Amino acid sequence: MSEERTTTADAGEVAGQAAPQQGALKREFRFFLAALYFFTRLPAPAWIGHDAPALSRSARYFSAVGLIVGGIGAAVFAIAYIFWPLTLAVLASMAATIYLTGAIHEDGWSDTVDGFGGGWTKEKILAIMRDSRIGSFGATALNLILLFKFCALLEIGAELIPAALIAGHALSRFCTTTLMAVLDYAREEGKAKAVASKLSGREIVVGALFVLPALVFLPPLAAATGIALALLATFWLARMYRRRLGGYTGDCLGAVQQLSEVAFYGGLLCAFS
Repeated sequence: MSEERTTTADAGEVAGQAAPQQGALKREFRFFLAALYFFTRLPAPAWIGHDAPALSRSARYFSAVGLIVGGIGAAVFAIAYIFWPLTLAVLASMAATIYLTGAIHEDGWSDTVDGFGGGWTKEKILAIMRDSRIGSFGATALNLILLFKFCALLEIGAELIPAALIAGHALSRFCTTTLMAVLDYAREEGKAKAVASKLSGREIVVGALFVLPALVFLPPLAAATGIALALLATFWLARMYRRRLGGYTGDCLGAVQQLSEVAFYGGLLCAFS
């Protein structure tokens, strides 16, 4: 009888330990879905909603979202390349990732360049960035960065484009995570306010872990050079944001993603040359 009670007690203890673990996993999965819901058009469960606490902790999974976006872009490229020449396959992959994200990062890049190109004070820069109309600075910058991305992918070559896309999208989103760890949010309110909490070292490590699998199919020297240039681009933008805005906005995060992505592709090509 005592053995039966002991067994029952042990089972209850195991169940008690498993419950918090299951709760933690469900909570982390919710944070991941929040990031996916916020930054892509992919369907997410209705219960995710716009919950601010979940969004504020979702930044650790930005690079995981990048893996998915880059993976879909790579898949579109691989399929398109069966039927079309390299140029059209690259364009198809770019179009797929832009559609998948609703051009949110490209919009952030053009708004940021507009703001910093046309504004001299923090208030003026933020006002220009909030304007839904695109100016000459933003239009030029958007055309240039898309053209750079297109040409860089062509030069990387068909055999490495899928790996480059996956790594570029994951790493560039990790770069936005690092920016959030070192800068404050510059606006009193805004769409990105919900994800603007300062990140811990643990959250940065979690984000980095999702980047590592994306790099294994690239030559080590090329990957290292790409990472170095992507981080250099992030540091340059972060320094400018701190000096002129005292922090970042959602548009600033989009600009970091775009510039660090093309810097990564440029780094790959430096190693290949």
